[in-house]
Amino acid sequence: MSRRGVVVALLVALALVAVPVASAFAHENHGATAESEGGIEGAIGGVAESHGLASALLVLLAGGLLLTACVEKLISYLTRAALGLRTSLFALAIVFTGFEFDDTVLALVLSAGDLEGAALGTALGTGLAIVGVTLALAAIVKPFSVDLPTDYVALFALAPVALVPFVLAGTLTFVHGLALVAAFALAFGYVVVRERQRETPVFRNSELGRSIRSDGGVAVPASLSSIPEDRFVGSPSDSGWVWIALAVLALVGVVFASMLLEAGSEVAVEEMDIEETVFGATVLTAILTFEDVMLTLEPVRRGVPEIGVGNVVGSVLFSLTGNVGAVLLLSDLRISESVLGFHLPAVVVVTALAAYFFHEGRLKRWHGVLLGGLYAAYWGVALVVFGGVPLGG
Repeated sequence: MSRRGVVVALLVALALVAVPVASAFAHENHGATAESEGGIEGAIGGVAESHGLASALLVLLAGGLLLTACVEKLISYLTRAALGLRTSLFALAIVFTGFEFDDTVLALVLSAGDLEGAALGTALGTGLAIVGVTLALAAIVKPFSVDLPTDYVALFALAPVALVPFVLAGTLTFVHGLALVAAFALAFGYVVVRERQRETPVFRNSELGRSIRSDGGVAVPASLSSIPEDRFVGSPSDSGWVWIALAVLALVGVVFASMLLEAGSEVAVEEMDIEETVFGATVLTAILTFEDVMLTLEPVRRGVPEIGVGNVVGSVLFSLTGNVGAVLLLSDLRISESVLGFHLPAVVVVTALAAYFFHEGRLKRWHGVLLGGLYAAYWGVALVVFGGVPLGG
């Protein structure tokens, strides 16, 4: 076997091993949340706690640096994979960044502990934070063009609306869960199939979109800066699946970095004796959304908005259909009046507004300010009237 063949085999093997390992880590991590601290995050938190605030801050710093590095690598790998496989980067972004597995594991743990309401709150909170924090910050920092077909925009806008008839039922059951999981599978499948059938990809007005020609050819864009891995893997045009394997490894790094951030933040809050509600409204929300902010803002900043918008669209679709559906497969859920009268309508309104901005074709700075302002107003009303909000990120 050639040297390149050996490298390919090793990378694929590592990727196949890394996925279940990361899932197991996440399961241990969130299982510990329901009981005492345990698993990987619990071990990190225990070490940080034994050495005080300085150690917790170092863990936070390490998590932030690792997350930044892994997101940078993920963007580079997915971009090269799209070129090598001659496929849509938007579709790859939805598959790689849209699945919020950590939130799903947390929701399942909460559901198993008879905290189904908190599990639903996490799903709604994630959907709202993705738009009100992640997309808003990206638009404020660097306004960008959006090139989404009307049907994709409609799927995005209708994701929270799809929950309305279920919520009106009062009590959600296993059957409702199956319907929501099926809706999620159909929505994701529709986007992936549609992208494979296109002569030109979504975001064809971006430099990468223009480089993938309708005849199947590829012209590597000038903005694709070289990385050290290029020397070992080769040109993107004949190494697409190797870049996919590397992207999986980068995604595992993103998950582990998020564990570091969460573990470090918990210890830091204990050491600084921050009041829980204030912590939830500031530090915890920032920590939980940092991963998605990076996965949206960095691609936009580097000129590949396909990944950033794919993360937003995919995360909202997944959180409000597949995530909620997975919870209902384990237990029934009685809907509270606050969900029907306030939390879900807030998600519907903010998502619909973001969908309108997508349809306009460009995210402007004032769009981001408006979305962020609505999210802040939601927090204010929720804290004053309801005493708290669903957390998500």
